[in-house]
Amino acid sequence: MIIDKPHQIELYRLAALKSMLKLEILGMKRHGRSAYSIAKEEFGIKGNKKKVLEQITELIRIIKQYDVIKGGKANG
Repeated sequence: MIIDKPHQIELYRLAALKSMLKLEILGMKRHGRSAYSIAKEEFGIKGNKKKVLEQITELIRIIKQYDVIKGGKANG
């Protein structure tokens, strides 16, 4: 699968952010800004880490559903 369209790149980035946040919830730390702070700032999400993860998961689901309706091929 080639990810070269802007909406595909953004969906991939959102999925990576979701994975990073899962690791943060488990206790892993990273240098620089946390995935939690990035998600809150970029998407205007509020709540604790678990609530933010739930909202990102829902956002990914909605984007994939919209892509399928529009005739795209959302995978994963």
